[in-house]
Amino acid sequence: MLILGIDTSGKSGGVTLAEASETTGFGVLASAPIAGGTFSAQLVPTVAALLEKSRLGIRDIDGFAAASGPGSFTGLRVGLSAIKGLAEVLHKPIATVSLLEALAASSPQNGKIIAALDAGRSEVFYGLYEVEGGKPTCLNEQLLSSTELIEYANKPDVVLTLTSDSLLKEKLSEAGVEVHLTERPDSSMIARIGARKLIEGQTISVEALDANYLRRSDAEIFFKGSR
Repeated sequence: MLILGIDTSGKSGGVTLAEASETTGFGVLASAPIAGGTFSAQLVPTVAALLEKSRLGIRDIDGFAAASGPGSFTGLRVGLSAIKGLAEVLHKPIATVSLLEALAASSPQNGKIIAALDAGRSEVFYGLYEVEGGKPTCLNEQLLSSTELIEYANKPDVVLTLTSDSLLKEKLSEAGVEVHLTERPDSSMIARIGARKLIEGQTISVEALDANYLRRSDAEIFFKGSR
């Protein structure tokens, strides 16, 4: 199965082509970063370049793995719109991957794991996952204040708190929370988790594909407040 993984959730993003099957496992064929602010202009040319480099065509793709958020409103819209268009034309399945889920998948320990990302405005994107052998199962995702996250992280059944944000780690450490700093998940991790979901049939329709923002946009907040 040839997988196209796309991540446009952050300040920078990337595209990965990978092969996966139940018997041979997962392997990256080609991967390329995309600079922040250039997603709309560079996403499609980057996909085309990776396919050409791998001597493959767009119709060789068997499924899509999409980073669904949380993250940049504009970036996520660009990536998901591209996948919607390709999946609709090619009639291929889509698997969505939460960035918090991908973060939890890097946990070196099993059990209840908190994945946290700085959301700005003294808020945090929070995900609670049950991890077993690198496979995370979502228990809860929401937007929390920093104070709420500290309270949740200190619960006795939480095995580990993970983040890829060094400033958030520093803030939590100062509050007495033991935090494991890991790399931010990239498109290859999105492709890896998405490949497993595609193989297991955990897919989503083109019509149902949407971003996992966890926070309303400023426009939505302003509109509601002005009514």
